[in-house]
Amino acid sequence: MYIHISEWQIVFMVLSRFIQYLQYEKRFSPHTVTAYQNDLNQFFIYTVTCGNKTLDSDTIITKVEALTSDLTSITYNDIREWIVELMNHQQTAKTVNRKIATLRTFFKFLIRDGIINNNPASKIQAPKIPKRLPVIIAEEKIISLLSSDDIFENSFTGLRDKLIIELLFGTGIRLAELVGLKENDIDIHALTIKVLGKRNKERIIPINSELKHLLIAYQELKKNQYFDNNSLTFIVTSKGTSAYSKMIYLIVHKYLSHISTQDKKSPHVLRHSFATSLLNHGADLNAIKDLLGHANLSATQIYTHNSVERLKSIYKLAHPKA
Repeated sequence: MYIHISEWQIVFMVLSRFIQYLQYEKRFSPHTVTAYQNDLNQFFIYTVTCGNKTLDSDTIITKVEALTSDLTSITYNDIREWIVELMNHQQTAKTVNRKIATLRTFFKFLIRDGIINNNPASKIQAPKIPKRLPVIIAEEKIISLLSSDDIFENSFTGLRDKLIIELLFGTGIRLAELVGLKENDIDIHALTIKVLGKRNKERIIPINSELKHLLIAYQELKKNQYFDNNSLTFIVTSKGTSAYSKMIYLIVHKYLSHISTQDKKSPHVLRHSFATSLLNHGADLNAIKDLLGHANLSATQIYTHNSVERLKSIYKLAHPKA
């Protein structure tokens, strides 16, 4: 059972102000804003229905409207019951933690606006997320893929696909950052690209000479396609329209399948591989942090674990007493 966000914004002005707060003050990405909208939607529906899915939409809207008119009535127990329900339905710890973060942010906003006095989500304990090492593909395999003469087609789409792999592995940019890359973000002469990251933070990333030549070749071939719909977006479809996330994901999965049998073959795997390769070749951790656009060093330190594992494998192979 689901109420469209557009209906919520008409009925509940407080939620509309909260969304604007996320967009313009917190500067969250569109993806995160949508996730927060959906989390709040789910929470209010569960709270008024107690999981009863037989209620009709009009009844739910009326009940939610009554609840949001008195937000002080929401308690710690209401939130805790919803979290327990999520975990009973096998929601991952990462997903549950994001939903808790949504509610904490929402109630902090309400306190700031003087609507409530206490945050009922402040004492909710977040479930522990099991630590997982980043999934990577060995740099030798990726370099072999990009050096191959018979994997990428000799066509516009073939060159574009190769450029996508090269950009993701050569710069470590996120999927959303690649999709949002514009023509004027590429500076061939300075050998850099400008990326708009999370919370609209810009960063400049250097590019290597091979990537430079591939970018030039792509730009020339793109001009010669004479697309009817010329997009300002740098990466485009075969029809000249803006690339989209699912398209990039499928392209990456397709080509990584040539060199890897592991289940995870996503654009983020190439980002992890980029960071791990830099660390293995002696790059400073703070420099890697800046290249990746991480807000703090703790997010970058996960790659040191992969580096340690690599050293252990080398030690086992090379040391006579290993």
